[in-house]
This record gives sequence, C-alpha cells and structure tokens, in this order.
Amino acid sequence: MSELKVYNSYSRQKEVFTPLTRGHVGMYVCGPTVSGESHLGHARPYITFDVIYRYLQHLGYKVRYVRNITDAGHFEEEGREAEDKISKKAVLEKLEPMELVQKYTNLFHWAMAQFNTIPPTIEPTATGHIVEQIGMIQQLIQAGYAYEVNGSVYFDLKKYAASHDYGKLSGRVIEDLLETTRELEGQEEKKDKADFALWKSVAPEHIMRWQSPWGVGFPGWHIECSAMATKYLGPEFDIHGGGMDLLFPHHESEIAQSTICNHSAPVRYWIHNNMITINGRKMGKSYNNQIRLTEMFSGDHPLLEKAFHPVTIRFFILQTHYRSTLDFSNEALQASEKGLKRLWEAYENLGRLTMTGEGAAAKEAELDVKVRRLLDEFDEFMNDDFSTAKVLANMFEIVPVINSMKDKTVPVTALSKETFELLQSKFKTWIEDILGLKSVTEADNEKLRGVMQLLIDIRREAKGKKDFATSDKIRNQLAQLGITLKDEKGGEMSWSIE
Repeated sequence: MSELKVYNSYSRQKEVFTPLTRGHVGMYVCGPTVSGESHLGHARPYITFDVIYRYLQHLGYKVRYVRNITDAGHFEEEGREAEDKISKKAVLEKLEPMELVQKYTNLFHWAMAQFNTIPPTIEPTATGHIVEQIGMIQQLIQAGYAYEVNGSVYFDLKKYAASHDYGKLSGRVIEDLLETTRELEGQEEKKDKADFALWKSVAPEHIMRWQSPWGVGFPGWHIECSAMATKYLGPEFDIHGGGMDLLFPHHESEIAQSTICNHSAPVRYWIHNNMITINGRKMGKSYNNQIRLTEMFSGDHPLLEKAFHPVTIRFFILQTHYRSTLDFSNEALQASEKGLKRLWEAYENLGRLTMTGEGAAAKEAELDVKVRRLLDEFDEFMNDDFSTAKVLANMFEIVPVINSMKDKTVPVTALSKETFELLQSKFKTWIEDILGLKSVTEADNEKLRGVMQLLIDIRREAKGKKDFATSDKIRNQLAQLGITLKDEKGGEMSWSIE
C-alpha cells in the first residue's frame, strides 16, 4: 500500500506523513465560537477532520484529537476594539453568558451527532484554561515579545518578524499588513498597528472577566489555541487543522506565540479545508446567505427548496476534495440525496448476496480485474491527501456491477471468491467506518426511537404520579398513529408499529 501523503499548507506541497511518535498522532482542530448557532460553513471542517480522524485510526494510529470550544472573549475582527461576542449576545438573549455558552455548545454537539461525527478525544474550553493562557502571556512578556499597556497585553509582531519567518503560512508580508490596517478604535495604545491582543482590559460592567497580573480582563482569541494545544499535545505536534479562513490572522498568530514560548515551530503538518459558497457567492452575514444547521435540517430558510438530511449533507461535502471550493445549491444537494440513496441501496444489496462455490475460475477474468483495481484504489486515493471524492467515484463505478449481480444479469461467480469477499468487507469498512455514512432511513429510525423513549419516560412518570389521564392520552394518541404501546411486567413498556 502507498504511503500517506498530506498537503501541508505551510510548505504548500504534499509531504509523506511521518508522526513525531511512531504509532501515535496528535491532532488539534479549531472548534466553534459558541456565541451563536453553527451554520453550513461550520459543517465542512468538522466533517473533513472527522474523516481524517477515522482514516488515521483505520491505518492503526492511536490518535489524540483535540478540538476546542471558544467560550470566552473573541474579537469580531482582529484589530478592532475588543468585543466579547458572548457577553454581547447574552445581553440580547437575556441569558447569563455561561447559560448562552451551554445552550450553543449543546446545539453544536447535537448537530455534530446528526452528521455522525465521532467526538474528539479532548474538548477543552477557553474559560477552563485561563490559567494556562495567562502563563503563556507571562512567558511572552519575559521573552520580550509582548508588552502591557493600560491593563492590556499585546504581541510585538514587528520584533518577532525581524528574526522569524512571519507570514509564511498565509503568504502575508508584514509590510502589507501595516499598509492595509485600518484606523480602528483601541489602536493608539499599541506600539504598532499590526500587534495583536493577548489580553484585553475591560470596564467593571463587563460580564465575562477574569483577574490577571495586568488587571481584570479577558484573553485574546489566538492565545487560547496555543495554550490548549501545548497543554494537551506538547510543544510540537503532528497536525493542526481548520478552515482556510483561519490561516490569517489566527493560525499565523498561533505559530508566533507558540514558537517563542516553546522554542520551536509547533506544528509539523498544517491542513486547511476550503470554503463553502452558496450559488457561487461567499457565505457571509452581509450577503444574508448564512444557513444555520437547524435550518438545513428543517428546510426553514428562503434559500432552501426543502429540508436536507444531515447524512445527505455529509455525503455532499465528501464528494468534493476538501481543498477545493464547494458550491452549495438546492440542485447539488438534491443530486447528492439521489446519489446517497443509490449507493446505500447497492451496499445493502451487496450484503444480501452470497457466493456458492469458488467463483470465477480465472482470477484474470475481465470483471474480476476491474473490481479488484477499483477496490485497491480506495487506499491509493485516500493516501493521496484524503481524496474522498475519488473513493466515492470508484464506488459508483462498482454500483452497476452489484446491481447486475442482484438482478442476476451478471452471476456472482463472475468474480473470484477472494474478490467477492474483499468487495463486501471493503464496502462496509469504507462506507460506514471511514466515510461515516449511514442509511438515512436508519438515521430517521434512531430519531423515532429517541422520541418514543422520551414519551415512555413521560408516561412512566405520569403513572408514578397517578396521572392516568396523561398516561392514557399518550397511549391512545400513539394508537391513532398506528403505534402500539404495551405495558410489560415490572413497569417496563414496549412499542411496535402496526
């Protein structure tokens, strides 16, 4: 099998993947800012890195996957006067900030579960790591690369760039940054316009605030990822991932901070997914074309013709290479819906097929050779920078073969026994375990089971309170819908669909 090669955003070329520690991989992916609900653009990185996580495990690596939750002060735009989005939103929603954080964190986790993503091994929060962030800022001050002004602390970017290769990841030149930086509030206290905040002083009425050696305030956006990645993955780790929109300033700033504190570049392989556009236009608030994930699942958005199942969206995303722009449209999603249905039906048909006898006498039979080649290329394509699109294309070449065997227009014995067994095992491994797809019908059944369990729990509670009116109402109304709820011994309940 070929070696795994990944496209490193830092070197701008594909490189053979060699982890720091044999058999182990440390991977950090920038998580959501939980000041609001996740939208379609957020789906791509977390589905992309879920597949990378699954594939690395498939290759036999023990992976520590760290994905943070940004639940503290976050700059709306680097350089603008610090604006804590979470505090601002909490006021609007009349919630305590951490109540808001919990609400949107729960919603994010729910959406990720709908997409069938595996949770990260560690999910640290910014608010849970204030001590580590303060410690790192103190290191930067002691090293002479950060300075305090009026209770705020800034990173001295010009000093860093004088002796380090700043801008290599994003392709930005520091002189360009100075020329393009706008006159914004809070700039006057910095030594230089390009310097970014590590800690921001806040007024007494500010809701989210912490004590620090420089006074009360909250951390900057970039420092949290440097602090948490260092804590859980060490001063140097294998993979850092995220969307291309984070290349600058976030990831560039992470490199600068971590390099000074840890005396070495923090990441071996930077991996970035490209953006999702909508009808050819970049997604953004100004275009009023951001579609929240709950809107995608319900179809409740002006740009949507119908609701789309989360697994369909996952399939849609995986049909395009992660480094290519992905354009969303109703037509594209509907095509993905049909494609997933066709693929899954073929997969189910394949599971029902059996081979009696030894199969094709000659392994060199034309169909056998073709199917074997298409299967072997799964690994080859995935090892070439995680090309899920090519893997799926090969699967669709095999689908007519499976359907012909099901219809008996082509005998199962046209394949050798070895190839037939490989076909069954590889389809299962790749469709379910690596690509993380599942039957949309099966996924809907899981939701139904969840709803039924909720109703059973409510009915059991009602019976315990001798509220027989509610208990009978639940059973009778389910019966009208064709669902029979039966009381078993020991207070248990079972249900069945007529």
